Amino acid sequence: MQTTIKSLRPWCMALAGSTGFALLPFTHAIAAEDTRINGFVENATYGRDGVGLSKFRNTLQMEGEKKIGDVGIFSNVSINGTLRGTYDGVYDLNKDEYGRTAGGGILLEDTNSSSFVPHGGGIAPPGTQLGFDINQNPNDGMIVLGENLHSQDGGVGFGVPVRPCDVDGRGCIDGYLDKDLNELRFQEFNDRADFIRELYVDFDLNLNSGNILSTRLGKQQVIWGRTDLFRVLDVINPVDFSRNNIYDELEDIRIPMWILRSDYRMGPTEVFDGFAFDDLNFQVVWNFDQFRPHDIGQCGQPNVILDAGCFFRGMNNLWENGGTVANFAGGNTATDFGPGQIGIRKAHMPDWSIDNTQLGLKMEGVYGDLGFSLNALTYRSQLPSLRGGIPAQNGFTGEIGPWPSLIAFDIHFPRVNLVGGSLDYYAQGVDTVFRVETAYTSGEEFANTLRERLYSESDVLRYVVGADKNIFIPFLNESQAFLFSGQIFGQHILDHEREQRALGEAGIPDWEHNWTGTLLIKGFYMNGRLSPQIITAHDFRAQATAIAPSIEWLVNDNLKLTAGANIKLGTGARKFDDCRTCNPWAPFTGSPGQPAGESAGLSGYEPLGRFQSGPIGMAQKEDEIQLTARYSF
Repeated sequence: MQTTIKSLRPWCMALAGSTGFALLPFTHAIAAEDTRINGFVENATYGRDGVGLSKFRNTLQMEGEKKIGDVGIFSNVSINGTLRGTYDGVYDLNKDEYGRTAGGGILLEDTNSSSFVPHGGGIAPPGTQLGFDINQNPNDGMIVLGENLHSQDGGVGFGVPVRPCDVDGRGCIDGYLDKDLNELRFQEFNDRADFIRELYVDFDLNLNSGNILSTRLGKQQVIWGRTDLFRVLDVINPVDFSRNNIYDELEDIRIPMWILRSDYRMGPTEVFDGFAFDDLNFQVVWNFDQFRPHDIGQCGQPNVILDAGCFFRGMNNLWENGGTVANFAGGNTATDFGPGQIGIRKAHMPDWSIDNTQLGLKMEGVYGDLGFSLNALTYRSQLPSLRGGIPAQNGFTGEIGPWPSLIAFDIHFPRVNLVGGSLDYYAQGVDTVFRVETAYTSGEEFANTLRERLYSESDVLRYVVGADKNIFIPFLNESQAFLFSGQIFGQHILDHEREQRALGEAGIPDWEHNWTGTLLIKGFYMNGRLSPQIITAHDFRAQATAIAPSIEWLVNDNLKLTAGANIKLGTGARKFDDCRTCNPWAPFTGSPGQPAGESAGLSGYEPLGRFQSGPIGMAQKEDEIQLTARYSF
């Protein structure tokens, strides 16, 4: 084992200082009857239209298993671990986009004067508390919120700092989206020790009944559900969307947690005379790790799902330092706000306690060609919720208090309860596997401009229906079939609220009913060593489509090369009520006779249009070509 440790040193040194892909002298796995060590080194290089280099990620991953056997009353004891370290050179090689020198000075629209003004050039009438110190919040190192996707077009806009948080700390929310340059470059090396990707012990307890209690304890991924891409039941582990938005395999972007998972395996079980399951299993999952949300991407990273991390950072900068907001006063005039008036104050990250852990139950079985599960889970939402109603300063009077429908928020992660189930069925007559997965949740929160605190709670129904089939296409390949895999994902917000106001619709921006479809077509040539595929995803309500063709070549048993692209089509940015006309500081901010806190429905792209565009629509300008080389050992 000492020899093995020494031989890892050149790998780690290459990873830490890499500026390119190197094939290093580890050519095979280390294996013995009771020990297995293998891994890979990988370079992923992506180029984005209009940006240049968007990823230069170098990865070293090591996986090991030590089989111990019987230990006291336990059998099949083993220890398993996975270590992963990455260095993404994009923050050094394209630092004007994503590193120390990203961003610059900005201009913000003032429709009233048919012009653009610099950050710090909005109105701040004498005798009010409006205005901010430009030295505290300079016009440098910023972009305009959403500028990569859309113009300001008469809507809200403000500056968002984009440099790493140790270079520019503006807008970095303490404990949430506050990565420094090294945490961006070396993403796994953080205070949660993410370089330990998995580390768990497995053991079985054989019961007198013949049943088995099988347990896995440690840092791990727990996978529920039977579908790809869409997380309907598979919500135990949070996800790192900053690696590649929604497009990477979930196995690579789930964030492992410290979990106890126990399965009571009953095997073939007769329920009553004449009816028996071919297999039956009951599972308990206790996620006792400290709460962790999805990594949605920090503004200044190449992948920021829904561009939400940029909205959060810009809003926190407005709260801490004040700033200029385009087209705000009267719906058309750039306005300078002071600190503590609008924005995001802080994120309430749940502390560790028994009450903040997560508990799940699952019954899983097989009956003939039918597999099924019934699931229940209580957990913290891994997506942030913005709750208004916090104390803030009135920009006109200076009074501090909660104001109706004021765009001043704290971030929360509410408790969510889920029940659901899944089915898969192999239909021999048509040689097709059908998959169904559904979940009903309560406790989720959504932005809502009809409510004084600008959010409301709703039950949600989600489901996926999918089918997988191998189909021969002789003129393309006479010897091997193509895999066709299709899915339709549905989401229904059951307590949806929206109504027409004087200037447009107000309420919940998310679609009340929405569907997204995916289709995978994958071929195999050269005895499976060459595999072209195309994946498409279409968001029906957003009218946004992603197309991802790729070709994978297994050069030999160790080296795999993949070339691909990710192209988006469709509508892109959409508009919704932005609460400029919510009249929080009546009578200064509304029309004559307008009730305080009641939106008139004036809309713009920012900030709520993103929920109508969805992840695909918000990434409309992020077309990429992608090259990956992986050497396994």
